[in-house]
Amino acid sequence: MAKGTDVTTLTDNLLLEKIGQGDVASFETIFHQHYDRVYGLLFRLLGNRDEAEDVTQELFLKLHDHAFSGRFLQRNREHNIGAWLYRTATNMGYNAIRGRQRCWQRNILLVPDSQGSPGADKEVEQKERETAVRQTLAQLPERDTQLLLMRQMGFSYAECATAVGVAPGSVGTLLARAAAAFKKAYEEADGNP
Repeated sequence: MAKGTDVTTLTDNLLLEKIGQGDVASFETIFHQHYDRVYGLLFRLLGNRDEAEDVTQELFLKLHDHAFSGRFLQRNREHNIGAWLYRTATNMGYNAIRGRQRCWQRNILLVPDSQGSPGADKEVEQKERETAVRQTLAQLPERDTQLLLMRQMGFSYAECATAVGVAPGSVGTLLARAAAAFKKAYEEADGNP
């Protein structure tokens, strides 16, 4: 690569264009810039490392396919790859949760009895709490869930604003409302208003 054309300094549009031309380094740049945060978002949403890894890989393949087919560049505007990745990751995470729930409903009678092993009570309680949190998050509007998860992961207000398409000054208010909605829904589900 010529001096002064370091891939990390290129715009998102140029990176997408280069991926579309088969430039592996451009795809690797995007992958390394965003992988940890996308995976972290999906892990917090799904609660399963393997499933989060699978969905993360599927997301990056989708990004590659979109860039390679030129779908991103047809609109003649500047693209924010990070915002697209976080929004799409949230949607794909919800799809995975819905798929898991359908599978669970089909296999409800096949759940093993965990009472025979030591420490099973604590493990079951922990899993129940995690499930309750995920179910509560799934009940909230997608923007609320995305904001809560991104903020919990340490995303800045500006990054959250870009990902959900709001003004940075409104993120604090939206987060407070999302937290209140989560608390109310969680307490109602738990039976403790």
